Amino acid sequence: ADEEAVLSLKPDLATLRALPARGVIVTSRSADKRFDFISRFFAPAVGVDEDPVTGSSHTVLVPYWAGRLGKTSFTAYQASARGGVLHLRLDGDRVKIAGRAVTVIKGEIVV
Repeated sequence: ADEEAVLSLKPDLATLRALPARGVIVTSRSADKRFDFISRFFAPAVGVDEDPVTGSSHTVLVPYWAGRLGKTSFTAYQASARGGVLHLRLDGDRVKIAGRAVTVIKGEIVV
C-alpha cells in the first residue's frame, strides 16, 4: 500500500521458501522525494532470505513502474538491512542499471 508497509514487512520465510518461485518482490512509491520507488526482494527458496540490493529484481520493477508512472528513468532504493540506491533506465527491452557495487566473490574461469 505504501512505503511504511514495505519497510515494516516481516515475511514468513518458511512460507516463501515453499512457493514455486525464485523469489518475491515487494514495492511501493517512495515517500522520500529522492526516490521514485522502493523495494525489497526475498528469495529463501534459493538460499537468500533477503537480498541486499538486487539488479535482477529491478529488471522487472523498471517496466512495472514505467507503466505506472509514465517515465523511463528512475532512482530507486532497495530497503534491505544494507540497502542501496540504484539509477535505472528503461532502454527498449533492456534495463540499464547503475550504482555502487560490492564485490562478494572473485574468481577466474579457465577454458
